[in-house]
Amino acid sequence: MNKNDNFSNTNSSLEERRKRIRHSTAHVMADVVTRMFPEAKLAIGPPTNDGFYYDFLIPKPFTNEDLGIIEKKMAEVINSNFSFEYHEYTKKEIIDQNKHEPLKLEIIDEIPENEIISTYSHGAFEDLCAGPHVESTKDIIAFKLLNVAGAYWKGDESRPMLQRIYGTAFESQDALDTHLNNLEEAKKRDHRKLGKELDLFSIDDQVGSGLIIWHPNGAIIRTLIEDMWKKEHYLSNYNLIFTPHVGKADLWETSGHLEFFKENMFPPIEMDNVDYYLKPMNCPFHIKYYQSDIRSYRDLPLRTSEIGTVYRYERAGVLHGLLRVRGLTQDDAHIFCRPDQVEEEINGVLDLTLKIMNTFGFNDFLIKLSTKPTKAVGEDAKWELATNSLKNTLEKRNIEYEIDEGGGAFYGPKIDIHIKDAIGRFWQCTTVQFDFNLPHRFGLTYINDNGKEDQPFMIHRALLGSLERFFGILIEHYAGAFPTWLAPIQAMIIPITEKHYEYCKEISEKLSTNNIRAQYDSRNERMNYKIRDAQHKKIPYMIIVGDKEINIKSGSLRKRTGENIGVLTIDEIQNIILEDSSQNHNT
Repeated sequence: MNKNDNFSNTNSSLEERRKRIRHSTAHVMADVVTRMFPEAKLAIGPPTNDGFYYDFLIPKPFTNEDLGIIEKKMAEVINSNFSFEYHEYTKKEIIDQNKHEPLKLEIIDEIPENEIISTYSHGAFEDLCAGPHVESTKDIIAFKLLNVAGAYWKGDESRPMLQRIYGTAFESQDALDTHLNNLEEAKKRDHRKLGKELDLFSIDDQVGSGLIIWHPNGAIIRTLIEDMWKKEHYLSNYNLIFTPHVGKADLWETSGHLEFFKENMFPPIEMDNVDYYLKPMNCPFHIKYYQSDIRSYRDLPLRTSEIGTVYRYERAGVLHGLLRVRGLTQDDAHIFCRPDQVEEEINGVLDLTLKIMNTFGFNDFLIKLSTKPTKAVGEDAKWELATNSLKNTLEKRNIEYEIDEGGGAFYGPKIDIHIKDAIGRFWQCTTVQFDFNLPHRFGLTYINDNGKEDQPFMIHRALLGSLERFFGILIEHYAGAFPTWLAPIQAMIIPITEKHYEYCKEISEKLSTNNIRAQYDSRNERMNYKIRDAQHKKIPYMIIVGDKEINIKSGSLRKRTGENIGVLTIDEIQNIILEDSSQNHNT
């Protein structure tokens, strides 16, 4: 029996095609590994957004040499043109088939007793799997094994450490080569590497994993982001509020976090015989602000916003620089509105999102709309209204989107906006999420135009996601060469010799007075060294000063790209930098 018959490369989306190719390649890799290493036990091997991996329980780690051999043997399997065949078994049959695979047995144990279980096979290899796959191994055109990493089984640090082999596969060699080139470029852009080189942030073991120390250069950029964000939110009639970092256990019991999210929360802090928790989310505090007064239909929409730091206990194995942290500063907002206001509010969120993302240099997006899952709370009518409001808003603006059927949270449908960076990677940032759960749990009401109590719609909304993660994305998007308006130092003044220091200081003070972030380099180093260092630090402008420049009250201006603009008056230099900064900011 083969369930791939309805698959057509010509009719399927590129994303779906790649998913099938990668899933199939993961199976081929597992096949080769189990033959090369008979002691290896299988875990899972899913496709990912840009590749695949497979986890193995094995006595000793794989080596780079092992990967090379595995690749060669995978090519032999692929050339054998094995079909991927679909099979079905009872739970009893599949247990017997996997009696020597302890990790697979754990997976099987979680499957309901009477459920039919599927596998896919190619050649002599068969793996527990729901699919889908390509028709044959010959459909795997171009692949590459990338690296090996450790991964705890089910993310549990108390469980065995597995060996995870990462790889990728594409529909053509050209597509694979492009991806591999992008991976090399991504290494150069790694925000952890650039964060250290540009003195932007650090993570210290004594402070704690996943907790960020923002250095002065990084703090300047963060402040600029926050200031712009606040300005735009005030213009869009949001109310900025500040809320505590901790809340009583009772708050988190009412919200449901202690019931459904406790494993991701830090342990309680006991004070006066009462447990307090570091907040994992800002939502309950915004709800309490809403409840601080009686709300009328005339008061709605009520838009609250906050740049608030929350704390989540992420497992050590998933922490990753700024992209996955334990202390994250969310640009949260919550909109409380009437049913007739929902579509207009969604439209306003999209306007604000696009405006802010364009300002940061992002103008290519992938939009996903996630609909009602099987298990959900809230009235069907509310789900329908909310989902249609999301759809209508996107369609009226001629915005293309994908539907993730059943992918919404149990408490409401949502829109996720992924931004495309300079090397073609998509990052999920903005989320617009309806919530039918918290208004019910907290008993939110407003007095409608008939004088009766009604329950408002509640929309969660984060544009940047978190400042930490967004900053990491910005670093990699610009490769550390931030646009002038975001650069922590916009101009470095470089003297040719010591006798020019005083004039450099004068220029620095004049530019600083006119809102240009300028410094002068007074180190006892050669001029050429200072120029190279400023370029390495990706400072947008350098102003070189010698005798000639002092005599005519000027400076020699050059860009970090190496472009020499020439000798200009200080006023002319100032105007160029201010204009550049303004143009960038208003992109």
